[in-house]
Amino acid sequence: MGKAIEKVNPGRKRTRFPKEFKLEAVRLLELGEKPATQLAAELGIRRNMLHKWQAQLRSKGLKEAFRGPGAKPEAELSEVERLRRELKRVTEERDILKKAAAYFAKELP
Repeated sequence: MGKAIEKVNPGRKRTRFPKEFKLEAVRLLELGEKPATQLAAELGIRRNMLHKWQAQLRSKGLKEAFRGPGAKPEAELSEVERLRRELKRVTEERDILKKAAAYFAKELP
């Protein structure tokens, strides 16, 4: 059926940084007292990670940036997102019922 995906480095564990660490790293980067390369080396992270965190903070704002993995909780979905999901589910149900009705209509004499 599908191919099994091999991990390139199965022994390596992904490092997760707390939100406070990321915020402080971005603050230090924006102070501009040290070059990004030196700051990243001191913090033990890659330079591009600093810039990625900075961009995420600028685009999403303090409240939404660095939320962590996973989908938004249902309570935080906007009304439009919730209605789109519900519309998709109801449309799929309708299509299934249409196909079933057509199937059973063919079998009637």
